[in-house]
Parts: sequence; structure tokens; C-alpha cells
Amino acid sequence: MILITGATGFVGQVLVRQLFDSEYPVRAMLRPSPHTPRLPLGVQVEVAVVGLGDVRGLRAAFRDVDTIIHLAGAEHQGHNADLLATDIQGTQNLAQAAIQAGVGRIIFLSHIGANRASAFPVHKAKGIAEEHIRKSGIPHTIIRTAIIYGPNDHFTTSLASLIRRSPGIFPMPGDGQTRVQPLWVEDLVTCLLWAMESTETINQTYEIGGSEYFTLRQILEIIMNITEKRRLLVSMPTPWLRALVVTLETFIPSFPASSFWIDYFAVHRTCPVDNMPQAFGLMPARFTYRLDYLKQIPWHLLWRQNITNTISGLVSRVQNLLRSTR
Repeated sequence: MILITGATGFVGQVLVRQLFDSEYPVRAMLRPSPHTPRLPLGVQVEVAVVGLGDVRGLRAAFRDVDTIIHLAGAEHQGHNADLLATDIQGTQNLAQAAIQAGVGRIIFLSHIGANRASAFPVHKAKGIAEEHIRKSGIPHTIIRTAIIYGPNDHFTTSLASLIRRSPGIFPMPGDGQTRVQPLWVEDLVTCLLWAMESTETINQTYEIGGSEYFTLRQILEIIMNITEKRRLLVSMPTPWLRALVVTLETFIPSFPASSFWIDYFAVHRTCPVDNMPQAFGLMPARFTYRLDYLKQIPWHLLWRQNITNTISGLVSRVQNLLRSTR
């Protein structure tokens, strides 16, 4: 049994579907919430409802689990994020409960730049979380990634949304020369699966990214070309931009950026481009070849797509109900 934390997140949904397609038994760990979980439609998984702060509940959720893939993090919750409770203490609780439950291995998704001495909260939290896993003694694999992109991500989709909303100008943190190395989400998930299947990756830490380096300014230019929304790019000191984002996310529901999001562009987040081919034998996808999802869909096609998805979801629920009554 494979248990996934953060299964309803951007990476988690892709991973759950790939594990299901590969016929792995999957258990999704969901934190208690009044909202319906965003699990992929048509995918049958076990569900364990427990928070990372409940060590006893975690031990119960880990029953018969061989591998935990730990994706959960608080950074995308904006001003409601609690990195201490989720990323740091939550990971320590998870490692402790996994040892007690006899789990064979943890695979942890971290960030390039993770370091407990970092001045940036997300990188600092991930660095401390890595230390908790290593000190626990449980067999582990840590994969530090460059910034990840794909449909409904927190990178290109957020930038495209901000560009569409901006009134003619778009503020960039600093001079826009920070280098990033976008990593296609499907490539990341493939590496997670291959890491899980190989004993050679046990107690190893890997840094992986895409096949190309881009500056933030280049990324914005590419997204503006795809979305056909031209904006004047204006440099803004990072502290000013952080204050602006904090204000906007406080007063605008579902604002597509957070103060933690700015940390992604505060320092270069890159690694050698041959890291992934050397470690996993996989050549990363080209960034500009995978961005069609940013193009706006005409309203009538979007309406038809929503109707189709709704019907598919209803059919799937009816099928599951019929199976459960047999």
C-alpha cells in the first residue's frame, strides 16, 4: 500500500492518477475539512482522514502501508499558511508515526534551496523537514525540485491569471533576472515512481529540474505571447512587491499569488540540467512545448467541457455506489 499526503494538490492529483493507472494500491491522506476533496475523477483510492498533528491518527492511517510519498505543504495557502505546524512539526509527526507503524520508506518532495539556515521561510521550513526525516532513521528518498509547471499549477497558471488581471503594467520582483528551471509535472511524477521502485535511491537526496534555464522576465514574455496579453514589465523592489501581495491576498479571495510565492523568484533555483538524465534516465520536457493549457478556451467549449466532466463524475459515483451494494 502506498500512502500519499497532499493527494488533492497540484502534484498529488497527477501522482494519484499515475499510480492508479499503474495498478498500485493507493491510500490518500486527507486533512479534516467540510469541503469535498479534489481527488481525480474516476480514480478509486482508499481515504484516510487525519491531520498531520494527530500522531495516533497517523499511526492508524499507516496500517499496511509500505511507502509514504509526502507531498503536503502549507506554502500555497497564502496568508493562512502555517509552515511550522504543517511543513516542520507535521513532517516530524509523520516520520515518528511511520517508524512506529513499521512503514518501509518515505519519499519526500522538497525544494532546490532547502536549508534550515535560509532567509526565506519556505526554504527554511523544507530544510528543517528534511532534517527531521533523516534523523528519524526511516529509509527515505528526498527529491528537491525546481519550480514545477503544468495545468492548474501555482507557477504558470498563476502568472497568466495575474497578467490577465493587471491594468496594462506588470510588476516584477527585482530586475526580473532571477533564473528558474521549470520542471514538467509529469516528468516529476515519473521520477517519483521510479525512485519508489528502486532500492538504489534509498537514503539519497536528488536535485532535479527541467532542460532549460530562463530568467523570470523571459518566462513572463513567453506567457504573454501564449495568452496574447501584452503588459509593460516594471521592476519593483521585492519588499514593496511583498507588501503589495500581502495586501491583495488579504482582501481578494482566491488571489493567485502569496508572499511565499515571491520567494520562488528571490534567488536562483537551478541545478545541472543533466541531473535528471543521470539519476533517472529521463530527458526533461521542453518548457515552451507544454504550455497550451494557458490558452483561453472559448466559452462554449469551456461550457461543453464542464458539462462533460460533471456527467463523467456522476457516472463514476453511480458505478462506485453500485459496486459497494453488491
